[in-house]
Amino acid sequence: MVSDVKVSFEFFPPKDEASEEKLWQTIKRLEPLQPRFVSVTYGADGSTRDRTHRIVRRIQEETSLVGAPHLTCVGATKEDVLEIAKGYANEGINHIVALRGDPPAGEDTYTPYPGGFAYANDLVEGLMGIADFDLSVAAYPDVHPEAADAQANVNW
Repeated sequence: MVSDVKVSFEFFPPKDEASEEKLWQTIKRLEPLQPRFVSVTYGADGSTRDRTHRIVRRIQEETSLVGAPHLTCVGATKEDVLEIAKGYANEGINHIVALRGDPPAGEDTYTPYPGGFAYANDLVEGLMGIADFDLSVAAYPDVHPEAADAQANVNW
């Protein structure tokens, strides 16, 4: 049944005031569609983490939508990532998109951050110990580019 289909929308944090105004116009236009949630990304190195947080908080406060920040394993220790998650939980932000994340700019391969989560499944496990989050994850529709083959992809 088509009416049971739920979608989500993904937004990038705006870099300037003009882009932010356009983002809010877009959010208001999409709000009547009542997506399951709307996610807000942040840079591979966590460079837009504060903007992501601000946008998600505003979505929660000013719309009927569920805001979901992206949270990755890149560029932070487990403790730092879990502190961010605790902050979200304390603010009533309960949906998180948990991702391994891409290698930082200028790097070709992903290397786990020292003292950080290695992969998204590790991040999910850590988040489950913080709060009763509604967690979303992402997956490649085909074999992950870093997997040797389909079976290795499943075992990974």
